[in-house]
Amino acid sequence: MAKRKLAKSPDDIRDLSAAQALRGAPSGTYSRAAILRVRTTPDPVLSRRSEEVDPRDPSIVALSHALVATMRASPACVGLAAPQVGELVRLFCMDVTGHRKAKSCAGLVVMVNPRIVAHTELVMMREGCMSVPDLTGNVWRADELLVEGIEPGTARLLRVTADGIEARCIQHEIDHLDGKLFVDRVRDSSSDLFSRKSYA
Repeated sequence: MAKRKLAKSPDDIRDLSAAQALRGAPSGTYSRAAILRVRTTPDPVLSRRSEEVDPRDPSIVALSHALVATMRASPACVGLAAPQVGELVRLFCMDVTGHRKAKSCAGLVVMVNPRIVAHTELVMMREGCMSVPDLTGNVWRADELLVEGIEPGTARLLRVTADGIEARCIQHEIDHLDGKLFVDRVRDSSSDLFSRKSYA
């Protein structure tokens, strides 16, 4: 796919990347919450598609707090989707702050009902997943993208323009919402899957 310039977002939309790219951001104001068990393959919940939800529903707000707490408590984790903790709703969180491969960095992002609205060409990079703890793999994903979703507890539209590891993280988490794991995107399992040594 030919590379194309991504659209800018209007001023009245919360554009996290425009305000915070390249310098990171505070990790948000999410309160401490219970740490949830992360499901691992072959748990059937990981292969089911999640449903869109009302972002203002108190149960979704509570889940968003628990998702962030679980991500922060998990070594080397930069993103987590609701199906990974057994909830089939379209919600994910991510934070690539401090990641050595990060280019863009919107800080803590928590998004309900996300959708990718634009992307550029595909690049290959190694990735892993807490739900597939024993493997990493070479996966082709868009190098840059624009994603939209709703902030939990509000009706505010969030837009994030991301590249590098942040763009990859968004795509990885949205795959979870669609019932897909990174191993489903590996082109050749004989040459593109690898044993994982650690999460550090």
